[in-house]
Amino acid sequence: MKRLLLLIVFVLASSTISRAQQTGSEAPATKEDVEAYFRIAHSHEMVAKTMDVMAKSLRQMMHERYLKDKDKLPADFEERMNKRTDDLMKNMPIDEMMQAMVPAYQKHFTKSDIDALIAFYSSPVGQKVLNELPAILSESMQNMMPVMNKYLGTVRERLDQEVAEMERQAPLRHPENPSPTAN
Repeated sequence: MKRLLLLIVFVLASSTISRAQQTGSEAPATKEDVEAYFRIAHSHEMVAKTMDVMAKSLRQMMHERYLKDKDKLPADFEERMNKRTDDLMKNMPIDEMMQAMVPAYQKHFTKSDIDALIAFYSSPVGQKVLNELPAILSESMQNMMPVMNKYLGTVRERLDQEVAEMERQAPLRHPENPSPTAN
């Protein structure tokens, strides 16, 4: 019994010492640390601006779809799709999304990592990155869309060809004239 009590005291003392040692550079980031980083990095606003960029891209894709298939689509197609996109973006649960991101930051960054990020984004260069990043992302997305569309078109063609080849090579599952069975 005495040994069990000594073991319990030893384990508790070890965990206390371990926690005390984690207050240095390897201590895990707390929820408050991550939230402070989100505030200094204007993460909420960045997510909102990213959603705006996505909405703009969706509108452009719907416009291109309308131009391609306007004889098959209703006249108010773009208007309806733009409204649907606006509603989708307006109702995006950004605050909940931000809170859902906290554990991932805590898993991958220590307290000292978060402190360094806060220091960087508090600097003039960090603030410039934050100010320019939405425009950079928007321009990058616009420049990438033709490349992505071309690639996806090529992939779609290749998949269509593979499916057609499989259809040609596949044995008939339900032959029209089944061979008679011997009785």
